[in-house]
Amino acid sequence: MTRPPPLRLGYVLIESGKLDEWEVFARDGLGLHADRLSSDVLALRVDDRERRIVVRRGAAEDVIALGWELDDAAGLDTMRAHLESEGVAVSTGLASEAALRGVDAFHGFFGHKGLRLEFFAGAKRTNQPLQAMSGPFSTGAGGLGHAVLFTRNPEALTAELHRLLGARISDTITDRLQGVEMEFTFLHLNERHHSLAIGATAGLRVDPIRTRIQHMMLEVETLEAVGDAYLRCKALGYPIAMSMGQHPNDHGISFYVVSPSGFEMELGVGPRRIGPDWQVGHYRGISKWGHHSEFTPRRRDRFGTAWTALKSLFRRD
Repeated sequence: MTRPPPLRLGYVLIESGKLDEWEVFARDGLGLHADRLSSDVLALRVDDRERRIVVRRGAAEDVIALGWELDDAAGLDTMRAHLESEGVAVSTGLASEAALRGVDAFHGFFGHKGLRLEFFAGAKRTNQPLQAMSGPFSTGAGGLGHAVLFTRNPEALTAELHRLLGARISDTITDRLQGVEMEFTFLHLNERHHSLAIGATAGLRVDPIRTRIQHMMLEVETLEAVGDAYLRCKALGYPIAMSMGQHPNDHGISFYVVSPSGFEMELGVGPRRIGPDWQVGHYRGISKWGHHSEFTPRRRDRFGTAWTALKSLFRRD
């Protein structure tokens, strides 16, 4: 088996019909830099990259692609060769698609729940000032942040992400959430504690999450920035899925807010980094303190979640 080169999350592509809502949510709530490039494209920045999160007009109301960055063009070629040696059908993105993402070139494949995993080198940069209330953000060697996937077959998905991306287990957590026993596996690709995590129900395996990701996380450098964003999101009326709290495994302090597309965004500070002497651990409880829900889902939303879970039993994971 070949081994993939090091990867870090570089960009996220979202498809939504709610670009006006996303612009206000990202700029005035989370505190990101927002550039409305056209009536159909919103670009969000957290550093000197032109585009870290791109929201394009469409019907999915979901994340449709995660872009994984390599150091250079040679690494990009190596990654393609690795994927093809593992039997993955890799396609090259069009020049217009690369321009939308703010990269020179990329290739990728469709993975879990139709989420496209893309690989690139050569991101576009800008010297335009960053107008972000929540800055500075932590990116660098750890990449943009992390994303959490839900599945009915966590063992197979963990093995696949290790085989294809080189993801390794950081630690695991079990907890009872909203009356359901849950299992979480945290995976690192670089120094970031986890660039990906996998959630699953214990016992009967169902997937109650409509979207391809349950949440994505961005990291800032100060606790004040997290607290200020939390207060802004509350004042603007966005549903707070989890209030300020701290995770026991990565030690990060964060909150979670529901995005206009329905998946959650986590803004956090202070997660531990993976080092050469890292030991895989297990924790009981997703939070050391805090992280309480501050809204009650509507009855139709609760029904929708239950219906999504039931339907997942009859589809390919």
